[in-house]
Amino acid sequence: MSDPGNVRRATMSDVARLAGVSIKTVSRVVNAESGVHPATAERVLAAIDQLGFRRNLSARNLRRGTGTGTLGLVLEDLANPFYSVLTRAVEEVARTRGKQVLTGSSDEDPARERELVLEFCARRVDGLVVVPAGHQHGYIAHEINAGTPVVFVDRPPGNLDADVVLIDNSGGTALAAEHLAAHGHREIAFLGDAPEIHTAAERLRGFREGCARAGVPFDPELVVMGPHTDESVAEALSTTLRRATALVTGNNRITIQALRALAGRPDRPALVGFDDFELADLLDPPVTVVTHETRALGRSAAELLFSRLDGDRSPPRRIVVPTQLLARGSGEVTR
Repeated sequence: MSDPGNVRRATMSDVARLAGVSIKTVSRVVNAESGVHPATAERVLAAIDQLGFRRNLSARNLRRGTGTGTLGLVLEDLANPFYSVLTRAVEEVARTRGKQVLTGSSDEDPARERELVLEFCARRVDGLVVVPAGHQHGYIAHEINAGTPVVFVDRPPGNLDADVVLIDNSGGTALAAEHLAAHGHREIAFLGDAPEIHTAAERLRGFREGCARAGVPFDPELVVMGPHTDESVAEALSTTLRRATALVTGNNRITIQALRALAGRPDRPALVGFDDFELADLLDPPVTVVTHETRALGRSAAELLFSRLDGDRSPPRRIVVPTQLLARGSGEVTR
């Protein structure tokens, strides 16, 4: 048995040699061009099948000046359902334009984000959609100036004026705080992600503004920010719920962790979570959430990218996808 690592890929020259034709004839057959006798074409196709020849589409498209037919998508974590939906939306738009999407997860690591972005650029992707992990994006300015369009999504880039598509993060948590206040709650806790993350900071800002609009005092001692595990969320709840009668959670992962910690607890607080999640409507009580069209976020980013690929040279755009509160039961518990 041959060593797979030592097997050479078949070339167009190999096909021409086996079929007994010129390389130009093989090229015509491969690219479905006219001018090749049917019997000759059949012989070339048989040689292609025998050798397992595959076209180098990237090289072909670059020679034609049509790009590589690929887009790069850099996410935080593809395992997160939020990013899975976003990825699917980008792929749906790309498919209609005959493009393939290459995806990588940064794991919230700025160095990994930069590594992925530059790797995709080295592979000559036609454009990039990036969920930023870091706050410094000057490293990509050269690629943008050289003609590679980049759209940032979910979070804005740092020190770079570029296209960005965002969720109305602050507006969503303001809705949550006002909703809980309308049901009589005066002591409302907030559990958010790491404060250096743009979305987390914006959601905290919106929560503070919602409290102010509802006439509810904002109490920093009822706010816990940072990376969360099941254990740290349980600990945060044991502290904040000594006083708070209601809770806003800053993303779907924290909401799920909070629900685990609250399971079986008789004095469960009223709860509004940011981001919907699977089976949230089947829990007891069903979970009230701040929701948004994640597909719209991904589609808007992809469509903006394609508008740039089509020649749009207008100034960088900022698109904000709206949020809404979906009342299901957990957020309507009165004080």
